[in-house]
Parts: sequence; C-alpha cells; structure tokens
Amino acid sequence: MSRRRALSWLGGLAAVPLLAACGVGGKTASGGKKVRIAYQNFADSTLLLKDQATLEKALPGYTFQWTAFDSGASINTAFLSGALDLAVIGSSPTAQALCPPLNIPYQIVQLLNVIGDSEALVVRNGTGITEAAQLVGRKVATPFGSTSHYSLLAALRQSGVDPARVDLVDLEPQNIVAAWQRGDIDAAYLWTPALSTLLQNGTTLTDSAKLAQAGKPTMTFTVTSKDFADRHPAVLAEWLKATNAAIQQIKTNPTPVAEAVSRQLGSTRDDALAQLKQNIYLDLGEQHSPDYFGTITTPGALAQRLQDTAEFLAQQKKVDTVPGLDTFRNALRVPELS
Repeated sequence: MSRRRALSWLGGLAAVPLLAACGVGGKTASGGKKVRIAYQNFADSTLLLKDQATLEKALPGYTFQWTAFDSGASINTAFLSGALDLAVIGSSPTAQALCPPLNIPYQIVQLLNVIGDSEALVVRNGTGITEAAQLVGRKVATPFGSTSHYSLLAALRQSGVDPARVDLVDLEPQNIVAAWQRGDIDAAYLWTPALSTLLQNGTTLTDSAKLAQAGKPTMTFTVTSKDFADRHPAVLAEWLKATNAAIQQIKTNPTPVAEAVSRQLGSTRDDALAQLKQNIYLDLGEQHSPDYFGTITTPGALAQRLQDTAEFLAQQKKVDTVPGLDTFRNALRVPELS
C-alpha cells in the first residue's frame, strides 16, 4: 500500500462514527474516566456486557462509551485517530493494522470466537451460479480488509480462481444489502445479521467454518493499546472476567445471552440464538491452548496465523510489507490464568 493510499484511507475519518475527542482513558466532564469501546452489530458475548451494563456496575469510577462500527477497517481508522480504547475486531483487519503503513500498536488480549458459518459466500438466486469457479467476470461484494474479504479470497483460490478475474467491489454491509436488492451484484461474502437478509434471496456456496477446516480460519479479537492496558489494568481485568463469563454462558445456557443480543440488535430472540450458534467460542483456558495464545513461556500458534494472514494481505497489496514473527508475538498480551 502506497503512502498516498494510506493518506487517502485516513481521509475516511469523516465517515467514522462521531467519538469523543479525549485521549486514551480520557476524563469525562464530571471528572470520571472514560473508556471508548468499539463493537460491531453481530451476535457475540460482548453485547451481553453492553445490555446488562456489566462494566458500569463493576467499575463505577469509569464511564463506558459504546460505539457501533460497520467493519474492522473503520475501527482501525478510529484507533489511528486516538478515538478508541478497546475494540471488537476481526483477525484480518488486526493483521493489517500490525503491518506498515498502519503500524497500530495493538495488544490482542482475547480471542472472542473462531468465526463459523456466521460469515459466508452467497450468490443471488437467478444468477445461475452454483460454484465459486463460476464467479469469474461476476461482481462480488465484500468489505475490503475484513475477515470476509480474507475468506472470499481464500475461497476463490481454493476453487482455482484468480481473484483478479473477479469484479471485486468494496462495500460496507448495509450498502451490500442495498446493492443486492437492486440486483447490482451477483454475490457477496458477508456476516450476520446482513447475511440473513441476503439469504432470503440467495444460496450459500461456502462459509468460514468450511474454510477454517481447510486451514484458513478467521477469528474475532478484543484489542487495545499497550498504553491503555498498562494504565487501566482494572478495566482490562473486568472486561476479560465479564466476557469470559458470557462465553461460558453461551456454551452452557445461551438463551439469556440471546435475549440480551436480540435487544441490542433489534432482532428476535430466535434469530439471535441462531446467530450465536454460528461461531465457536473458547473460554480463557481454551484460548491459551497451543493452537491459539499458548502461555507466556510457550507461545501458541496464533502469532503465526496472524503472520500468515498478513502474508495473504501482502499478496493482495493490502499491506506494504509483512513484519517478522516477533511483531505478531509482541502484539499478544497473554495474561497468566488464575
């Protein structure tokens, strides 16, 4: 990515949701400390915290500002502007953030889920397309720099299709839905809940669960800056405690979580429950297995997976260069388990 392109991308700050301009862990007007959290409108454990005001109750000395973003790319933009403290973001934009020209000093503190069939490649009914190999010359939309973008390119290559032979279109989820309904695009790789709208008149060709089984997993993380993590350990500890409890509840008794998610997304409880079941959830103990974080003394495979994602992005000219493995290992903040 050229410097010109990076500066042009930074110009997209005007499109980012309006956020408080105070710095990391900034003060509120009343003198309390503000924590600015980026989330995305899909079913996950963090929406239970938002719905129940879990952090607000546990940490009354802080004010928590939750802002919805459409994609990881817009979250990266906001982080670069100093407008965020914590974020829920996919593995592909995280890997991109750790590479030049962005070089965002992320600390990856948690693996919220491994993405399953909540993200999928779908084609509009009536296009005559029945397999990914038939997408050559067709118009396919996805949010560039997202986990869906990474998975789309992986799905095309898996089918022997050069992505350069596909008319790839960079659209945010709500714009994909509009383009789909107008008949402007033939296919899309996208996540729920927008994915559910596409499937009302579409058919799934593949999904992120199948790609994960084929060795191309995508994930959702919690990220923060090292400065924030060092200065506000109580916030980080409470976030990990609360999200871990929510993840365990999704695995054992998901209905109350689905009720909270439905309120946040404006969906039915059954829809929220179905969306929750589309991903794989790992509690903190499972996240620290050799397949993922590992331990402080014995790093797991997660850093290598992030570097592999960055290599893939470099092939698509989405990053300038790919740093050494130490850059990705240093981005993993691995707490000791109690």
